[in-house]
This record gives sequence, structure tokens and C-alpha cells, in this order.
Amino acid sequence: MKSACEKCTGSLLEQKKAYICSYECTFCEDCTTAMANVCPNCQGTLVLRPTRENKPNQINE
Repeated sequence: MKSACEKCTGSLLEQKKAYICSYECTFCEDCTTAMANVCPNCQGTLVLRPTRENKPNQINE
């Protein structure tokens, strides 16, 4: 998972929400809103990125 917004380079590690397109271009919530949920790279729809929770005994790949 990418750790920075591709538009403003802001950290996504500190934010709870990030948005991705089908090519996994990744943006923060503010940039996504400013771009009307459209990826500037592929013109695909930006949707909320799934989260990953670290759980005890979970193997991180």
C-alpha cells in the first residue's frame, strides 16, 4: 500500500482514508474531493482504499 498521496505527496499513514483507482493510483481524501473522485492518470473512479489491520500472529507480506 502506498504511503503518500500522488498529488500533494502528503502522508497517508497518518490518515484513516485514502482513495485508489483500479490501477492503484493513490490519493488523500482532500485531493480526491478536489478531483471529483476521478483519477488524473487513467480517468478511472477513485474509491475508498481498503484498510489493513495488524492482528496478533498475522503474517505481513
